[in-house]
This record gives sequence, C-alpha cells and structure tokens, in this order.
Amino acid sequence: MPKVIVSMSGGKDSTATALLAIEREVDPMLAFADTGHEHPTTYEYVDYLENKLGIKIERCKADFTKDIERKRDVVQTKWRKDGISEDKIERALAVLHPTGNPFLDMFLWKGRFPSTMARFCTEFLKIIPFNQQILFPAMEKYGQVESWVGVRADESAARAKLPEREMDDTGAEIVRPILNWTVEDVFAMHKKHGVDPNPLYKQGMGRVGCMPCVNCNKSELHQISMRFPEEVERVAEWERIVSEASKRDGASFFTLRAKDSVGMSDEEFRNKASIHGHVEWAKTTKGKVQYDLISVYEEPTMCHSIYGLCE
Repeated sequence: MPKVIVSMSGGKDSTATALLAIEREVDPMLAFADTGHEHPTTYEYVDYLENKLGIKIERCKADFTKDIERKRDVVQTKWRKDGISEDKIERALAVLHPTGNPFLDMFLWKGRFPSTMARFCTEFLKIIPFNQQILFPAMEKYGQVESWVGVRADESAARAKLPEREMDDTGAEIVRPILNWTVEDVFAMHKKHGVDPNPLYKQGMGRVGCMPCVNCNKSELHQISMRFPEEVERVAEWERIVSEASKRDGASFFTLRAKDSVGMSDEEFRNKASIHGHVEWAKTTKGKVQYDLISVYEEPTMCHSIYGLCE
C-alpha cells in the first residue's frame, strides 16, 4: 500500500484532507511547508493540530543561503559592468545576507516580490522544499507514495479542471480526495472529529497561509490592516529591504496596474504601489473615489467570517 503524505497549510481544506486520511486509516504522514510569512495564529494552529490529532507534523522550509551568495557575486561583478552606481551596489550588499526567513530571503535573492502573473513563491517556498525534504526521502523509504492535496473544484475555474488523481513527474501520485467537496463539507468534517477550524476564519480571512498573500482581495486586505497592523508594517519593512537588493531600486509587495499609474511621478507610483498605498485602496468603495465609512470604522474585534462561522 502506498505511503500517504498530506500537505498541511493550517487551512480548512488541508485539515479536512488530513482528517479524511485518518478516518480512512491510511496512517498518513502530515507535512507543513513553512514559508516564513504565516500569521502567528497559523503556526499555533499547526501545533494545536499536532497535539489534537496525536500525529507529528513534519516541518520543512526553503534555504536560499547559496542563492544569496551568488546574488552578491552578481552585484559585485555584473552590476558594476552595467554601470550601476557604487552607492547602489554598497546598499545592496549591506542587505544581501540570509535572514533565516525563507520568504524574505527568496525576495532578497530575486530582488522583487511575486505577482499574480509570476507566482514563483509557491514553487520555491512550498513545492521544492516539500519534494526535497519530505517527498523524496519518503519515496526512498516506502517506495510508492501518494501525495494528498486539499484542493476543491469550486475554488477556481482552473482547479475545477484538475483530475482527482494523476501521476506527478516526481514519480508520486497526486491525490485530491476532497476535489468535489463543498466548503460546508469541509467544516462538517472538522465538526465530526471535534477539531476547531483555524481561528483566522473568524477574523475576516477567506484563506490562511501567507499574510498577506499576493492574491489577497480588497476585503481581506482591509481586515488584515484593521486586525493585524503589525503584519502590514512587517511587509512595509520588507519592501524597503528588498528595494535595496533590487537593481531597479524599488520593490512593492502588490503590483499596480499600468492604467492606474498613468500620469504619476516616480514617487507617487512608489507610494501608490506600496503595501500602505494598497491598504488605503482597500478602505475605499467601488471606484476608489471615497472611503467606505462603514468598514473603515467597523470594530475589528467583532467576529467576521465569510463562511458563516460567527452565526
């Protein structure tokens, strides 16, 4: 029988998938890829699941130490050949040191943040470390491996096209056992096994994991800014640090559409594209002209759940 590995994120779908694996008595291995950009509540929740389920959750995370070393060489050689100023080179070298945080280290190496069009974060922060540190050792030990993923068809048009089973180029079989489940099915599985959902779902989050995610929507970003301002300030500091490591001397966590930047000066563009600029946008009504006064003055301690968990 293949060894089942369930990829855990601390979210509702992966938790339901783990509970299903336990229910089917397949003796699953549970694995959590730490991006370094999770909310503290999610780290606490992974610990809660480990204790509640009585199963060790293996942790893995990426290491970009060698990539940053190579980037330093590029800065000292190619950047100089390209005519980059010595001041800029020195500022880049001052920040190009591994921090131990995979998320920040990856962007120091890349000199930029991901975007909705270039989501390299999932590959480098989750897929590669999971394969290298969890999947491949398991395949060597057990032979056949099934990698169970908590993906549901109703999350997006792209996911609706995914098969329930397929062979991966790693040699493992990818299994999506809750592909046709509804969100109600997912929370029902939590309730059935007496497992609490991640508390973030009652604090305005539609998804958990990276906070914020580059795909974070307007409502969710507003909730994050109200409830967790420290997360916004952390990203703002990362924008400053990654800008120093960027050849173009600028890096913003979110992207700004070209049509929204027409007529802006460079400074106006940087302010608008920054995390703080997007937080201000998240406070506005449709059309981005005036503030949504109801949401701006909403009490952030109130329970807020798009899944009806506060009812």
